[in-house]
Amino acid sequence: MTDRAATVVAPAPDPVATRRPGRAPGVRLPRGLHPGAWWLWALGLATAASHTTNPLLLGLLVAVAALVVVRRRGDAPWALAFRMYVWLGAVVVAMRVLFRVVFGGGQGEHVLVRLPEIPLPAWAAGIRLFGPVAAEQVLGGFADGLRLATMLICLGAANALANPKRLLKAVPGALYAVGTAVVVALSVAPQLVESVLRVRRARRLRGASGRGFRALRGIALPVLADALDRSLALAAAMDSRGYGRTDAVPAGHRAATGALVLGGLVGVCAGTYALLDSSGTGRSGLPMLVAGLATAVAGMLLAGRRVRRSRYRPDRWRSAELLVAGAGLATAALTVLAGTVDPAALYPPVSPLTWPELTAPTVLAVAVAAAPAWLAPPPPPTAPARPPVPSSPPGGHP
Repeated sequence: MTDRAATVVAPAPDPVATRRPGRAPGVRLPRGLHPGAWWLWALGLATAASHTTNPLLLGLLVAVAALVVVRRRGDAPWALAFRMYVWLGAVVVAMRVLFRVVFGGGQGEHVLVRLPEIPLPAWAAGIRLFGPVAAEQVLGGFADGLRLATMLICLGAANALANPKRLLKAVPGALYAVGTAVVVALSVAPQLVESVLRVRRARRLRGASGRGFRALRGIALPVLADALDRSLALAAAMDSRGYGRTDAVPAGHRAATGALVLGGLVGVCAGTYALLDSSGTGRSGLPMLVAGLATAVAGMLLAGRRVRRSRYRPDRWRSAELLVAGAGLATAALTVLAGTVDPAALYPPVSPLTWPELTAPTVLAVAVAAAPAWLAPPPPPTAPARPPVPSSPPGGHP
């Protein structure tokens, strides 16, 4: 009997799949977005939140910030800090409401509870401790606290999405010292969150079961020690890379640069005051403001010449960055426009009690603010994925 070799016919390659090897059609490659785009988007949301006390609009802005963070944050240490900002916002709201209750909350028709009032001397006229608590003042305190909490949460979203190390690369050379301090300050909260999570994980592995204030001593000391070690390592790394070292600059050049920057800032302040002054005509405000800006920019450019630094793979603004930044600016513009059309929609009255409403511009502003959840590319993973472990068959070794 003659054995015949079986002929296996391979399927024809798919022309769509071979057009771009390693990438499916319609799939966006993961990459890190420019940190400036995230900060402009967050500042736009914070600006929109600062122009309203509408609880519905503020709650939607918080939901939008959380949605974008969940969809577009990576697994870096700074991406874990958003939860801390949410808790901080909740504390701000609670403190604002408590302030209204302690220092008089009875200005209203609907009294919720009557607390015993503490009498104060005559020199503290106008201030009251406790007393009747009205629903109008409690809701007013809640709205004010929610506005501040929303602004904090929006900035926390930028801190969770933007890479602080890449943000330092975007700082102009003249502001390298200030930019280094700001970036280090922005990275403190994410590093503390990472340290707390690492210490808690180590405590669970060692069998520690304390919670609440009992575990505070066992967590606080290791976290502080870890923060000190990180600070020393960061200082050593920055010193080894030449941060803070500048070339020898003549005294005259340094004095001229400082005079230009200070003179420009004074001109900017004077021009801004002249534009905001309602008593005058404001004709000299705009020229003074432009001259101050030009002088300050010239001083910064001269100061930046003595800072020598190299950039590896400089960040560039692409279409995704422009769309994300434009979404934040458009959100702020639409909110301001809604305030000019219907101010009562952004500042609903609490006396008498009225249910807050949303208008078409505010709904459009919220929709535009949520667009970066799909417009921004997915973040790249920082840790390599582990290959799957092959499982052996139930009968024995494979």
